[in-house]
Amino acid sequence: MGPSQPVVRRRRCIGLLGGSFNPAHEGHRHISLQALDLLGLDEIWWLVSPQNPLKPSAGMAAPDARLATAKRVAHHPRIRVSDIERDLNTRYTIDTLRALKRRYRDCVFVWLIGADNLIQIPRWKSWEDIFHLAAIAVFARPSYCFRALAGMAATRFDRYRQPEWTAKALVWRRPPAWVFLRIKLHPASSTSIRENRGG
Repeated sequence: MGPSQPVVRRRRCIGLLGGSFNPAHEGHRHISLQALDLLGLDEIWWLVSPQNPLKPSAGMAAPDARLATAKRVAHHPRIRVSDIERDLNTRYTIDTLRALKRRYRDCVFVWLIGADNLIQIPRWKSWEDIFHLAAIAVFARPSYCFRALAGMAATRFDRYRQPEWTAKALVWRRPPAWVFLRIKLHPASSTSIRENRGG
């Protein structure tokens, strides 16, 4: 019997869904379940932001309340709800990504966003660097798809867009690499939930 072979551990594939989650809802869960399946991920991490720099603090529920709601809504063994940005002391996506990549060297990350965020990502700090740090999966959302694919970010990084049928390989592609996923649309949004609650 020859010498034992070293065990080669595959890096864990993690989808990162960041946001205010004000409040978390079934739309977030829907996208997460689609991501687990279509991208072949091991886990999804919901990163509940203490305060989104692009959103007003007025009307924002307390971080602990949003975290608790998110944990109730997620309710899945492969969806982890975290307020790690508070621990990392980061407010911007670019800084959070850099910190996570330093801390979790055994993981490979995919940033998950809706089509609405692909439209507004040029407003984010160092947004082009985000494309170079991690692969990005963009999920179709009602009424945003055409504008998203015609917008500045999609145009700027058009040559790095991957065919939808190769989505499971996205996590292993060297950034920049992104894919647009035309999933079954879910009508829920945090804005409409707050408006229906009157707050």
